[in-house]
Amino acid sequence: MIINKEIKPDEWGPELIIEVYDPKTKMHGFLCIDNTNRGVGKGGIRMTPTVDVVEIFRLARTMTWKNALAELPFGGAKAGIKASPEDIKNKERKKALIQAFSKALKPIVPKLYIAGPDVNTGEEEMKWFFEANGNWKACTGKPANVCMKLFGKPGEKCGIPHEYGSTGFGVAHATAVAADYVGLNIKNATVAIEGFGNVGTFASKHLSEFGAKIIAVSDSKGVIYNENGLDVKKLLDVKEKTGSVINYKPGKVLANKEIFELPVDILIPAALPDVINKDNVNDVKAKIVVEAANIPTTPEMEEILHKRGILVVPDFVANAGGVISSYAEYRGYNPKKMFELVEKKIKRNVKIVLDRARKENVKPRDAALKIAQERVKQNKERE
Repeated sequence: MIINKEIKPDEWGPELIIEVYDPKTKMHGFLCIDNTNRGVGKGGIRMTPTVDVVEIFRLARTMTWKNALAELPFGGAKAGIKASPEDIKNKERKKALIQAFSKALKPIVPKLYIAGPDVNTGEEEMKWFFEANGNWKACTGKPANVCMKLFGKPGEKCGIPHEYGSTGFGVAHATAVAADYVGLNIKNATVAIEGFGNVGTFASKHLSEFGAKIIAVSDSKGVIYNENGLDVKKLLDVKEKTGSVINYKPGKVLANKEIFELPVDILIPAALPDVINKDNVNDVKAKIVVEAANIPTTPEMEEILHKRGILVVPDFVANAGGVISSYAEYRGYNPKKMFELVEKKIKRNVKIVLDRARKENVKPRDAALKIAQERVKQNKERE
């Protein structure tokens, strides 16, 4: 295990931290298996220039709670590969890094760890990963036609790729439950979404179908804001054709940091970690913050929001749709059954967490954490 003063082992983990390097491709990656009381470690692979072992540990711990809260037979894990923007854009270079990482982890995958998509990885990357491993169970989020290619079953779909948008679908349902909880009608509720990637796009699509008014979204180039609402279909088209949401019209272009300060009913951070911090936590004007991204803030910042009367739905509660769909793929469910499972589990668990938070007069993260820990302990005691 890597010894790092910022990673403090406790009763939950981490059980295993691996750092790997491949001299040929210069692949530098990390894997943290935090806790396997409930089953094999499950968590995605992210590729960013800044990923490090501390970030991976924090995310793996989040996965421990997320899998437990969703009542899945998985433990918590996470992986990351350091990659420059050029590496990420170059298909051949990206494939080489993914496959070098997969080969390095082959001794423990899928026995101790099952991979999945995350930041800058999707169905194609998962295809590369399991091909390099040699076992189709090495990851979830594979292309939907993988059954046909592996087993010769024409038309049968057993992969459930990231592109189905299960995480964003779950976030939308979590948001609707939270809105109802505070007496806010989701129809015409105003929403700002930080990040217009896989999670942000699907969350905006489903929320607009629920009747919510999406008035601001952002990507790496900036924020597009229109208090009268944005047309999500048009927004997707603009993003695809021009490369950025800021080219949408009519709308006002703002700096990225300004999205957290807009007067909206609901704020959804859906991309980067630590975006709500000491510099802007007191400027948040939303009634509800739904954490679609992993670790978009810290428990300390959540405490400040809680004291200000802002309801925060924690990341491992709100964005569990992705790992629930991973389980559905693992079980061989079709996409229809997967969406039904995501909706059922997300709605049920958000309600359980918010009810317990109110009953015990604590913030939702504390309630969710307590429930998740109880479920992890129950599995340990049964062994």
